[in-house]
Amino acid sequence: MGRAFVYVIVGGGVVAGYAAHEFVKRGVSHGELCIISEESVAPYERPALSKGYLLPEDPARLPSFHCCVGSNEENLTPKWYKEHGIELILGTQVKSADVRRNTLLTATGETISYKILIVATGARPLKLEEFGVSGSDAANVCYLRDLADADRLVNVMQSCSGGNAVVIGGGYIGMECAASLVINKLNATMVFPEAHCMARLFTPKIASYYEEFYKSKGVKFIKGTVLTSFDFNTDGKVTAVNLRDGSKLPADMVVVGIGIRPNTSLFEGQLTLEKGGIKVNGRMQSSNSSIYAVGDVAAFPVKIVGETRRLEHVDCARKSARHAVAAIMEPEKTGEFDYLPFFYSRVFTLSWQFYGDNIGEVFHFGDFSGKTFGAYWIHNGHLVGSFLEGGTKEQYEAIAQASRLKPAIEDLTELKRQGLGFALSVSQKPPQSQPINVGGSGLDVDLDKKPIYVWHATAGVIVAASIAAFAYWYGRRRRRW
Repeated sequence: MGRAFVYVIVGGGVVAGYAAHEFVKRGVSHGELCIISEESVAPYERPALSKGYLLPEDPARLPSFHCCVGSNEENLTPKWYKEHGIELILGTQVKSADVRRNTLLTATGETISYKILIVATGARPLKLEEFGVSGSDAANVCYLRDLADADRLVNVMQSCSGGNAVVIGGGYIGMECAASLVINKLNATMVFPEAHCMARLFTPKIASYYEEFYKSKGVKFIKGTVLTSFDFNTDGKVTAVNLRDGSKLPADMVVVGIGIRPNTSLFEGQLTLEKGGIKVNGRMQSSNSSIYAVGDVAAFPVKIVGETRRLEHVDCARKSARHAVAAIMEPEKTGEFDYLPFFYSRVFTLSWQFYGDNIGEVFHFGDFSGKTFGAYWIHNGHLVGSFLEGGTKEQYEAIAQASRLKPAIEDLTELKRQGLGFALSVSQKPPQSQPINVGGSGLDVDLDKKPIYVWHATAGVIVAASIAAFAYWYGRRRRRW
């Protein structure tokens, strides 16, 4: 038994939704496109799961956050896919892929053939067992990656109100879940081995600001140590967390956010892999010309930093999905994906944005005792990255533009003196004769469930400015979803 399609997307996350939307915009015919997803629902905005979905009052629930509401476009419910002749095969695992024969075999025994395949398998959470700790199957130990995980986390939180929650991990998931836990009136303690939170991006000085703010909200931090084991009761639930430093923390629930691993197993030995993902070119095309890879699973050339990277962020997933479809449908009109790395978060009353690359020497600026501060990263004599907390729309657009332009820094003393003013002065200079293409910087779904509006600029510095301006506006408006 089998079916054949022109285009098949394996994976049903953010990439699948945005790719499907782009296919329709570019005139895909009914019956040509198929999406195979292990999840039982149509593609949705996954960032909502660690933000609005966990709120105790008026939480976000489907169908309100299907793709592509995250960029203020259509809400692609199952009805939308049906109306556009897109086959949604939900709740179905792909067991194997044969790239020479252009076929996929599902767990139900069906063979799906394709002309063009988009790999959007994303990533899976790293489990404690991979670090020698057992207990992931305990009823009150939670991970967060998909809708089922989110539902489980909500149920456990509700059953533990007023209790003790331990968060293992100090990255995005750990920080966002810790905020949600205290909002849900749990006592939250974060445990991670690094010297400070968000160690892959934040400097110690920046991290200190956020840690102190979290502490003011009731979050505790235990740094420089790791989980070694759990204590369990007779029901198999975790009652305490044991740490390498000898500490024992009482726990009514545990949230684990210790990283992810790209889902590449279907294609290992068949496609070229790099940086833990599927290696693709600037058109998101793999070593097999019929196969494209997008999102967390893809390692692509990031032109502005001059190397191949995997970028684990929803903005990159959205933009690269659209670019891949453009390359498939109109290859002669589509150049290489030119993406400006972008990260964003908003928790409690805080909001920050980062553009570019965080390598080289760091120069902090602003008032770290107040609400607006930031940092520049200088590498090989050029500004390569910018961070800002609490800025205005003009300030955010300035750091985005400066990070794209990578201006030469000739006087470090003057840079320190000007601070944020340096980026503002760069943004006021006339654009170069050659257009500068920003490969995207949309926004994540907000903890406060703010709406997201993406303005599509045409090219050059105007694009970077518009994107950053929008990002600021996004963080100041409200919408419940």
